[in-house]
Amino acid sequence: MPNKIDLPGCESCPSRHESIFRDLSDQALNALETGKGCRFYKKGQFIFLEGNHPHALFCLHKGKVKVFKTAENGREQIVRLAAPGDILGYRSLISGQPYRASAAALEDSLICSIPKDTIFQMIEKNTELAMRLMQYVCTELGAAEARMMSMAQKPVRERLAEVLLLLKEKFGLNEDGQTLDVELTREDLADIVGTATETVIRLLSELKNEGLVNLKGRRIQLVDTPGLIRVANLYD
Repeated sequence: MPNKIDLPGCESCPSRHESIFRDLSDQALNALETGKGCRFYKKGQFIFLEGNHPHALFCLHKGKVKVFKTAENGREQIVRLAAPGDILGYRSLISGQPYRASAAALEDSLICSIPKDTIFQMIEKNTELAMRLMQYVCTELGAAEARMMSMAQKPVRERLAEVLLLLKEKFGLNEDGQTLDVELTREDLADIVGTATETVIRLLSELKNEGLVNLKGRRIQLVDTPGLIRVANLYD
């Protein structure tokens, strides 16, 4: 089971300033602080499971999370990646329907949960928070649609290059200015691209031989970003 831990208060939480909870009034912050719970999830642990009923809104304080659907054959399709400040489980919470996907920690993560009653009461009393939640939902849906349309007709090689660039945009780079600040298995990468693991391994090797990336275990360095943009067929 996830471990319950103590975290810094909401007022001093750096992740809050990247979330829908930024700039809350003192009263709203107090309601958030009083109602929330915080837990530590080890790498691979589930935050919620597809088919279960939602009971809380989750806010990622530290770490990285994957949201994925599982096919009948057991194969995962990663539909979203979350970084600190992102919220999780909001669609099912708002709709009142069971989770349509599962969420699991990609690395050791600290996650806050706000009970359904608490978040609904806050939304009723705070129109600005309600608007930010609506904007967040619309932004995420728009990004998902754009990603789906962009990648639907592309060959796997172009999709892989685009995913590497999306990972850079989402998680950034390490201090060396090249290494993606996220550690994914080749299987995870294949589940994002929508292809076989063997295909991802082969294509990464090709990109490495072409001087576009460098591989250090699960770490991927983007050596030539403009080159990857060309491979991904992304142009303004």
